[in-house]
Amino acid sequence: MRRFKYVVIFVIALVMLVGSPFLINSSKADGGANHQRANNNYGVSGGNVNDASRSFCCSGTLGSLVRDSSGTNYILSNNHVLARADQAAIGEDISQPGLIDNGCRIPPIVADFTVAVTLGSNVDAAIAQLRTGAMNTAGTIEDIGIPSNVVKNASVGLAVAKSGRTTGSTTGSVSSVNTSVSVQYQKGCNQGKKFTVSYTNQVVINSSTFSAGGDSGSLIVTNDACHQPVALLFAGSSTTTIGNPIGEVLSKVSGALGSSVSFVGATCGTASAAAVQTGALSTLEGQMPELPQEAIEHATNVMQGRLDDLMSRPSVIGVGVGASDTNPGEAVIVIYVDRTTGASPQLPRSIDGVRVKRVETDTFVAR
Repeated sequence: MRRFKYVVIFVIALVMLVGSPFLINSSKADGGANHQRANNNYGVSGGNVNDASRSFCCSGTLGSLVRDSSGTNYILSNNHVLARADQAAIGEDISQPGLIDNGCRIPPIVADFTVAVTLGSNVDAAIAQLRTGAMNTAGTIEDIGIPSNVVKNASVGLAVAKSGRTTGSTTGSVSSVNTSVSVQYQKGCNQGKKFTVSYTNQVVINSSTFSAGGDSGSLIVTNDACHQPVALLFAGSSTTTIGNPIGEVLSKVSGALGSSVSFVGATCGTASAAAVQTGALSTLEGQMPELPQEAIEHATNVMQGRLDDLMSRPSVIGVGVGASDTNPGEAVIVIYVDRTTGASPQLPRSIDGVRVKRVETDTFVAR
């Protein structure tokens, strides 16, 4: 589904029958409904006040705070959250919380839509200029704290965290990198024609609990004291979460704005992915070990030679590089198959000596 949708028709009757958990499953959110009510921090409910139809209203997550070279502050989230999938006009109101968490009535306005990177440009990103006094200017993310202003390249096994509107604060590990995916969008709020956008070099977390609809726009950070930005959450399925590499997000947002933007936060951490040597795998807080970078690079080179062929096969919606289930130090080519189509593609067991891992999931959709 596209963002988190709220049914307007018969809402009052349904509340009387089944109670508020039908409308907002706050049990999913860390610390209750803090991510779904008025909140001065980031990683919480918000969106474009025009993102509604006659029967639904949609919201996402106001992920983090960035600042341009002149010192102007902006909220960073997705194109499909702030810009209504390329449809917003400059200056449209951005609210916190989102419409869904205010009964589809206009909530307090905290920012003005400024610019979005056009969908199809390999990132789903947009910014909105923060209004004075509307939210904190330290960059604090709910349940995470102040992130680093030094971004980090993702690596397989990297321990990550995020804070979002629907599932709150969650943790996981990067399961594949350099991943090409096909993601389904819808122009309107649960209405209008559906369309598919292709992405390359994306970051994937395999988890049924890391995110859900409405978490789009969340900043994925390292799960450590530094909280380095790694990716911008924008899509997923019932078993996966997909994020744009954060370095590319900043680069393309800066290009669209015409001014360099960077995260507001502390200066800590290093930009490069973990350079783990073969046979010397590292772990963090019980997470899966990180793959050696040389293994990732070799598997990526092999994958690239067959990428077009693999992505053209029926029901294949993603191809990336991850770790073997039986040997965490071995890099494999991960192929994501949409089991809802009914088709079962023939896949090789290995390609040029690199083993292939098949992951069954469902359609990747913008969250």
